[in-house]
Amino acid sequence: MKTVQMTLDEDLVKAVDKAAKRLGTTRSGFARDALRSAIRKVQMMELERRHREGYRRKPVKHGEFSDWESEQVWVE
Repeated sequence: MKTVQMTLDEDLVKAVDKAAKRLGTTRSGFARDALRSAIRKVQMMELERRHREGYRRKPVKHGEFSDWESEQVWVE
């Protein structure tokens, strides 16, 4: 692991410390988990952007997925 220095406002530090205590972890552990979660969110946003771009460039054609309609289960 590598030690890094961060500048945070006091209210954020207090909130992080309170959340870390409730979760039974350290400030560093909480920050690592939060950063991993933020990175996953950024990656998901990029995949969604690429997905939208793909459908924008090549829209679904009418009836393109109709062969699968009989396989769908609709729960009411």
